[in-house]
Amino acid sequence: MPNMTIRVPDDLKRSLDEHPEINWSEVARQSMREYLYRLEVAEEIASQSELSEEDAVKLSEDVKKDIAERYRGDE
Repeated sequence: MPNMTIRVPDDLKRSLDEHPEINWSEVARQSMREYLYRLEVAEEIASQSELSEEDAVKLSEDVKKDIAERYRGDE
């Protein structure tokens, strides 16, 4: 199995070190697998979508605007 090196902030490393009983390499592997799975699902959905990139950007902007309005109580 190939090795991979990642860099983490000092505060995160200190927190990880507080739990030596946990195999952090396995946690990272599982997290990467789950992330890749979600990415593959999203790519499959996107490949079947009839939205143009412009439509997707507009939809994203509208959703963000609605969320911001609800958060501020502008409803």
